[in-house]
Amino acid sequence: MKTDTPEWFKSSYSNNGGDCVEVAANLAASRGIVPVRDSKSVDGPVLPVPAAAFTAFVAGVQAGGFDTV
Repeated sequence: MKTDTPEWFKSSYSNNGGDCVEVAANLAASRGIVPVRDSKSVDGPVLPVPAAAFTAFVAGVQAGGFDTV
């Protein structure tokens, strides 16, 4: 079953402080994108990130590639 409706979610590391991004990974297979938006502005702009780029970004985060300390 395919869906073209974004299913938004925040990271489990989000502490509900309001400074979060939401992603709709359910569109990666059907559209080849992962929409990203500001959780404070749910009706605001959405950045469509290519699925491969989003996957590479997440892999980099998990590998510690963006650690600053």
